[in-house]
Formats: sequence, C-alpha cells, structure tokens
Amino acid sequence: MKKISTKILLALLCASTILSSMPREASAEGFNPNYIISDHEILDHNSMSLDNIREFLRNKNSFLSTYSAQNPDGKTMTAAEIIYDRAITNKVNPKFILVLLQKEQSLVEESSPRQSQLDWAAGYGCPDSAACNTRWKGFWKQVNSASLQFRDYMDNPRLYTYKAGYTYTFTNPYSTTIKEPVVVTPVNQATAALYNYTPHVYNGNLNFYKIWQRYFTKGYPDGSLIQAQGEAGVWLIQDGKKRPFTSKGALTSRFDINKILTVNKTDLDKYEKGAPIKFAQYSLVRSPRGTIYLLADNKKHGIVSQEAFRKIGFNGDEVVNASWEDIDSYIEGAPITATSTYPTGALLQNNITGGVYWVIEGKKAPLWDKIFLSTKFKNKKLIKVTPAELDTYPTTDPVVYGDGELLKAPLSAAVFIVTNGQKRLITSGNVFEDLGYKWSNVITVNPKVIHLYPDGEPITTTDISPSTSSSFTKNNPQISQGGDTALK
Repeated sequence: MKKISTKILLALLCASTILSSMPREASAEGFNPNYIISDHEILDHNSMSLDNIREFLRNKNSFLSTYSAQNPDGKTMTAAEIIYDRAITNKVNPKFILVLLQKEQSLVEESSPRQSQLDWAAGYGCPDSAACNTRWKGFWKQVNSASLQFRDYMDNPRLYTYKAGYTYTFTNPYSTTIKEPVVVTPVNQATAALYNYTPHVYNGNLNFYKIWQRYFTKGYPDGSLIQAQGEAGVWLIQDGKKRPFTSKGALTSRFDINKILTVNKTDLDKYEKGAPIKFAQYSLVRSPRGTIYLLADNKKHGIVSQEAFRKIGFNGDEVVNASWEDIDSYIEGAPITATSTYPTGALLQNNITGGVYWVIEGKKAPLWDKIFLSTKFKNKKLIKVTPAELDTYPTTDPVVYGDGELLKAPLSAAVFIVTNGQKRLITSGNVFEDLGYKWSNVITVNPKVIHLYPDGEPITTTDISPSTSSSFTKNNPQISQGGDTALK
C-alpha cells in the first residue's frame, strides 16, 4: 500500500456510460463498475451512532458484536467502539467500514471467525503479490489504517494509480466465472478509491457493491418521486421500477415538485429502469397505427372517431406522435365517444345539498373531505349542477389519494404512505426523516378516508436501530391535532 500523505485535493468528474467491453451480467445486476458508490457515502462519518453500530452487529448475529481488542495505548475497546471511533476520527463512513470488513473477511456475518480473519480484518497491508505485512496486524490497526487510506484516496487522488476520469483495463484473476478484461472509467473519487484498494472488478468491487446494496440502500414505495444527489433527473418509482421524466412538463403537470426525495445514487441504481414518462398530463398522442389517445393520469383513452374528436373540442395541432413503448406504459381507460362528457374529469357540486363528486368515465365518486379540493383537485373548478344531472351518473367508490401521498388523521400522530392502493404505516419519526420525507407534505384527512385503504406492511429501514427510533409525537410535535370538516 502507498504511504499516507496529508495534502487535500478533491476531484469531481461527470458521469460516463459502461463501455461496450463490459460483461453483460454486470449490468444485469444493476452494477456499474464506473460508479460503485458516491463520494458523499464514503465520507458521511456521522451516518451511524455507536448504538446504531452495536445494534447492527447484534442483528447480524456477528462475532464482532461481542469482540474486543486493544488500541495502541493498551485500552480495550469493543469492535463497535473501534469502528465508531476510527470513523469519526478519520472522517470515513462507519457503514463503509462495516461493508469493507464483510467484503474482506466476512466478519460482519461470521459467528466464529479464525484469528487470521480478525488480524487482517480489512485486508490492509495484504497485497495480491506478497504476504501480509505484520506491521498492520490486529483489528484496531486494520480498521484505522484502512479508513485512513480511504480518507487519503479521497484527499490526494493524484498520488494514486487509479484516478477518476481516466480509463483502465482490469483483469479478474480471482473470478471463477468472468475471465474477460473489463474496461472501466471511474467517474468519481470514491469509485477510483475502491479500485486503488482492490484492483479487480469481480470478486472484489462487485462484492463490495452487492454488500452495500444489501446492507445500506433504501427501498422506496411505489409512487415516490426520487432524485439522486447531485443529479438533475427525476424518477417515478412505479411497479418496482424507476421511470425517468424526460421533460419538465411531464413532471410538473402530474406531481408537486416539493415531494421529490433526494436519495443516494446507489439507492436509485438498485432499480431496473422502466419506460420513460414523456408527455404532460392530458396530452393527445397518436399511436403508430394512427389511433389518437388522451393521456390522463396513468390511463390512455382511445378517441373512437374524428366526430368524437371534433365534438369534444380537441385541437388537432396538439396531437403528437408516440411509440408503442410510450403508449403501452399506460393502462387502458374508457374510450372517448361523441357522447362522452367530461373526458378529463370534472368536479360537480349538488346545488341543493352542496355535496361534491369527481365525475370521470361516466361515473361519479363522492368526496368525503374538503381537503381534496385544495390538494388532489387544487387546479379544478367546481361546477354546480342539479341533483337530476348528478343522478345520471352511477356512484362509484369515494375519492382517495394516489400512490406517494402522506396521510394522517386528526388527533393521531401516525403517518401513512399510500402505495399500491394500500396505506403503510411509517413506523417512526426517524424512519420518516431518514427516507427524506417532509412533514409539510403530510395531509391531515378525515379518518373515514384513511379507513378506505387496506393495511399494507409497515415502512421501516434496516439501518436505524429500534432503540433510537422515536415516536411521531416526540419527533414531530408541530403536526396539527385539529380536524377538517368533511364535505356533505
């Protein structure tokens, strides 16, 4: 290993794509050898408390949860204390140290390790071509030296062999399945640092990636809007895939940009890419077969004839051509005929009782809470109609919020996320904030609305220990305890 220096230089370089010589199965797993982990994730030394590390090791039934070793001053410290102390001192993410220990010696999940695994816990001072250097033997030295080395990789990139923005060819001498050389262009300092530490793509950095994904990446419910830290693109999580918005109009005509969650790039990278979202709400598109569709929410409504198109008042200049990939990502909605009313939906209010309904596809859905008018339908005007006109529409299930909305009832601290038509309890204030949600986006609704949703699995995160999770009441005392007047 190279001698540690002290001068600081950080280099940030733009992204590049996986080169054509990369084996196919790497990308199939979501692994990009050019970008393995973000700079922020390596350097986030405050990501875990000492209690978090202890709990993490206990949950893994790790030998390290009860292991102790001495520091150079002769003080006995637990493995968790060593990891935490060296992470804070050397300003390296303790999560990163934990993944390194598992990658090098399987120590996080090992219940009965050999002494050699503990002596060379982080693989520091153990080059491929020579025996391990006894100067770095011992658990404390391994954690300290490895974390210092990575800190130096980040601070002094010019001093090391592999640098961000340059192209290298790596062989895979220890892989039993992949023998072809792999061409890699590290796009950030953290990825280059990993190759300096372990100059292999497979049985090295691929393993690191898999462990990091398993231990520390977060999953987001369907309906979530996410954006990788430092990147401009916004994605919709839908059916377990990430769908990119390809225009600002496609995003802002459907969603509130204040609900975008900023996530680590590795959290985004874990999702398979879905069909792009190209068109704004209520766009008119023409299929390759010539059929014109109205796109509304996640549905496509075929316009059955030119007569229907003209009678409803659509403008032919607004129709754009679309591919089957674009169109097939929408589910089939009711066709639009010459007799269709309110093809884009309308809010109709009974001019006698004041009751409000959302009318679309020839049916009316009652609104059980006036909060819908200022949230879900904030850009829609009320149209007063007679009870007789309302009676022409059959009544369907009450209006509910779609995927991605955060809901709570008055006088209750519990917050739910709507996903796949279910309500999922977010188990604590810490979990809520760790996922990037904003308290200002929580909508307080009539309890009757919340009861319309079936219960889904609670939302939790694996890297927050139960002992440090707080209740919503403690973590969010500012949430209103008042109620809303339901619509009649």
